[in-house]
Amino acid sequence: MKTIHLDPDKISYRQLRNAGDALLEGAVIVYPTDTIYGLGCDIYAKDAVKKIYALKKRDLSKPFSFICGDVSQISEFAFLSNWGYKLLKKSLPGPYTFILEARKTNIPKKMLGKRNTIGVRIPDHPVCRELVRLTGRPVLTTSVNISGEGSLTDPSMLPEKFSSRIDLALSIGPLVSEPSTVIDLTGDEPVLIRHGKGELLW
Repeated sequence: MKTIHLDPDKISYRQLRNAGDALLEGAVIVYPTDTIYGLGCDIYAKDAVKKIYALKKRDLSKPFSFICGDVSQISEFAFLSNWGYKLLKKSLPGPYTFILEARKTNIPKKMLGKRNTIGVRIPDHPVCRELVRLTGRPVLTTSVNISGEGSLTDPSMLPEKFSSRIDLALSIGPLVSEPSTVIDLTGDEPVLIRHGKGELLW
């Protein structure tokens, strides 16, 4: 695993270009977000998505969320009601994951939930937004762990069973492990699924 150390106060966009190229080539990477470190890949890189399922020992029936660059890009992949759009504009970028009804034709099947839903994020972190900008595609996001276990807080602590199968890590040092707040917007009103770092804004 190659590690790129980033200064959290002065992100090097030249270094991130290398990460963007790696994603487009099918790499699996670790990167910082506004909550915890994320494990991800290009959502259209089928082999990389399969690799992440295997790494996490995750049930194939449980889809991953993905990161978009802005609410306009989210609308390319999901149906948004007027009130849902307003809530997203109010909340994002931020530490939230929103569950939305998917526009199925634009999304790989492995990213869809049983109810044809998707989970989307726009983290308030320059690394995440730049990776999406560089690739022009959403980036899969999930915690760096075996499913059901604690999340990684520092890429330097990655066990060998993980690091040997990850292509690149973007490190800004230790992060406090606090997951995103998950909100379901597929009904007539917001439904809280998990209360994490993000405050409730409705």
